[in-house]
Amino acid sequence: MAVEQRTLDCKDLHSYLKTLPASVLDRLYNHPATCLAVFRELPELSRLYIMRILFVDQAVPKAIMGSWVSPNSAKELEDIVKLLTELRLWQEVEMQGGLKGWLLNPTFRRNLKGALLGGGNEWSMKPLTDADPKARGIAILDEYAMGRWECVLHFMVGSHQHEVISSDALQILQHAGLMKKESGENQLTITRDGFQFLLMDTSAQVWYFLLQYLDTATARGLDLIECLGFLFQLSFSTLGQDYSTDRMSDGLQKFLQHLREFGLVYQRKRKDGRFYPTRLALDIASGPKKSMLNTMTSTSSNQSTGYIVVETNYRVYAYTDSSLQVALIALFCELMYRFPNLVVGIITRESIRQALRSGITADQIVSFLRQHAHPECYKEPPVLPSTIADQIKLWAIERDRFVYRDGVLYNQFESQADFEMLKNYAQEKAVLVWHTSNGRKMVVTKEGHEEVRKFWKRHSRNGSM
Repeated sequence: MAVEQRTLDCKDLHSYLKTLPASVLDRLYNHPATCLAVFRELPELSRLYIMRILFVDQAVPKAIMGSWVSPNSAKELEDIVKLLTELRLWQEVEMQGGLKGWLLNPTFRRNLKGALLGGGNEWSMKPLTDADPKARGIAILDEYAMGRWECVLHFMVGSHQHEVISSDALQILQHAGLMKKESGENQLTITRDGFQFLLMDTSAQVWYFLLQYLDTATARGLDLIECLGFLFQLSFSTLGQDYSTDRMSDGLQKFLQHLREFGLVYQRKRKDGRFYPTRLALDIASGPKKSMLNTMTSTSSNQSTGYIVVETNYRVYAYTDSSLQVALIALFCELMYRFPNLVVGIITRESIRQALRSGITADQIVSFLRQHAHPECYKEPPVLPSTIADQIKLWAIERDRFVYRDGVLYNQFESQADFEMLKNYAQEKAVLVWHTSNGRKMVVTKEGHEEVRKFWKRHSRNGSM
């Protein structure tokens, strides 16, 4: 039997905002950068509705707004209404004559107009006018960002090459459930969620890590609204441009140093008074949708950053000298040979089952192999042989034939009539999991046990009178 696997939940921007209290959301929309980031990530039809009522300062009747789409799109309109309501972008109001209408959030309207049209208070970060004598190019920033982020990943896989990470990063790893301390041990060990985290693409990893950080922002003495507003400002900055730290509050200065450690910004020294956003920061408002590795050294896809070749004989060739990349492949492969710039492994039933036991899913393994396929693989699609992808999923299905369920066993019935009566009652209540007349045994759900037990006690008491 196998335990049903749980996939790590990496919320997108809107899903995260829905979890915030209404008062926090209302304050958050005072930042034009936040309004623009939220608007940019809305579905196309939602953006169309927002733009049509952006310059209307009064409520618009529901009947009129419903006429903007065809009757076949009623379900899509319902989803849009639900999304915009949950994000507090608009609210339902009663108009003159008892008509129901939708009114755009005035704060959101004002700040989105300012972001789209300009005017009002300056909301984007202002570049420094004086040139940096020690300016950093985009290639150096990309290398720095990946180097800093890989320090965290090295620590998670237990690589001996990792640098020491800060206590803040350790706390976030524990808070996120990616690593934990076993009882009686001081060392942190990776969890099932941690293994899944390692196979996510880089932008999704950073986004998930930051969400966990923001959960602890208040406990760190930081203003959540200020931190989120700054993150959205970073997402609209220019790669390779330096920005000033002069107007930052003490809380933002502290937040900046944490972002510096995670590779989202580069700052040579704190006293320099300037910093450079990296590509990790520019992708942040898109949440887990985009892969930062796809754009780190290429303008189109991961065809230029891939390093893995998988053959139909289950052999895996990884053209890399990175100990981190080798450690990731070893999560689901048996390593056979290692050369200075090449690692050879093989995918086996046991190596996949071991990965599954660790919490990694078959879809994540297949996605990882496709995402990091070598450029040569793109010349003759598919980049991952379909037989390999199918076999990995079949090995996973082997473990999913049965699912554990908590239940309570009833046996030792004195008569067949008693057994049949209780079995029928459990069936009526939809709490019967399993039964057999041979031996008069039955199992009910843990939730239904109390109700079945009380019924049996009443029957026993009545039978004895």
